[in-house]
Amino acid sequence: MYEIENVLRSYAWGSTTAIAGLLGRPESGMPEAELWIGAHPDSPSVVRRADGSKVPLDTLIAEDPEHFLGGTSVAAFGPRLPFLTKILAAAQPLSLQVHPSLEQARAGFARENADGLAPDAPNRNYHDDNHKPEMIFALTPFQALCGFRPAAETREILLHLAAYFDLVESDIPQLLNELLDDLADPDESAGLRKAFERLIAGGEAVSEATGLTVAAILSGASLAPYESELSTVISLNEKYPGDPGVLISLLLNRISLAPGEAVYLPAGNVHAYLHGLGVEVMASSDNVLRGGLTPKFIDVPELLRTIEFQPVGVPRLTAEISGLGQELYQPPFREFQLQRVELEPEAAPVPLAQSGAAVVIVVDGSVFLDSPKGDLQLTRGGSAFLPASEAPVNVHPVAGASDVAIAFAVTTSMKG
Repeated sequence: MYEIENVLRSYAWGSTTAIAGLLGRPESGMPEAELWIGAHPDSPSVVRRADGSKVPLDTLIAEDPEHFLGGTSVAAFGPRLPFLTKILAAAQPLSLQVHPSLEQARAGFARENADGLAPDAPNRNYHDDNHKPEMIFALTPFQALCGFRPAAETREILLHLAAYFDLVESDIPQLLNELLDDLADPDESAGLRKAFERLIAGGEAVSEATGLTVAAILSGASLAPYESELSTVISLNEKYPGDPGVLISLLLNRISLAPGEAVYLPAGNVHAYLHGLGVEVMASSDNVLRGGLTPKFIDVPELLRTIEFQPVGVPRLTAEISGLGQELYQPPFREFQLQRVELEPEAAPVPLAQSGAAVVIVVDGSVFLDSPKGDLQLTRGGSAFLPASEAPVNVHPVAGASDVAIAFAVTTSMKG
């Protein structure tokens, strides 16, 4: 087992306090958006060897992939850690985005390489050849947009908005009437696509309709029964006035997760995290196709090829609870599963559900990890990489501890 140091990434949407508060360390004064825990080559964790030397985790794994990852993982995913774990802290909305399928990622990465795009080119869509299914576990109340709602539900919201214009004695923007027609299409998938394409095209018509809609919402009329959706329109427009993503948000499920709740996001699911702190787990990739709420590059044709234009229920993920202080979250992806371990003082050890390599991070108290090959103690904010060869690993409370200990562990699922 190896203690690791992780890379903190600063983006403008990050919180200045949340990650530091969770891990019990001083604030940096910068927006702290994501703590990357894993071996992705863009920001690999750093391993501290027994002799005191340090090496990037991806470099360590490359020395002996079968030892560190296990033969089954190497056969399925190649000689790389299949997952990436992040502590994500959103103080402001992230971009509206979608992730490609594995086939799309492989083809897109090869195509952009053949076109000679530099790895850091601002107009590059594909930074690697992997897909990026993901899940988010809420540590605080967490707000997000996630997947298309049924077209009929969005029509009801738009009709509610239309009534606002009557109240202020103003004409309904032509764009809203066109969206209502789009969403009435008997082919629901086609209707969602037409509405999305109309909005993502942007331009003066979309910007003007967005401004008029926000003004109508702010006219004093009741937001009920769509307080959450319409308040989101207002807040998104404050940050990105006239952006296509403001009205696109009405096409999507608006969700609120309580601490301890989780959702998973397959390829093709349009989503945006709005606010909150969570543990995010994904296949080891950084491929993102953006669709709004961002100053970054948006490739509309490629975006449209990636999206699944189907209404979906909120893809909530229920834990399988072992009864031993452990919750196991298994989304329908082979690359990862998330475990939450909570240990009362003097509690019995919890056997880590491990398939291949694992990473562990402690967010409260201290834990003691032991395996047939060694042991390691981690305190709040500490994390570790557990090679496949270390299994089985047990998680113990530290002897004499008086506080509850909480840790998260991620390992390959092989279930999907």
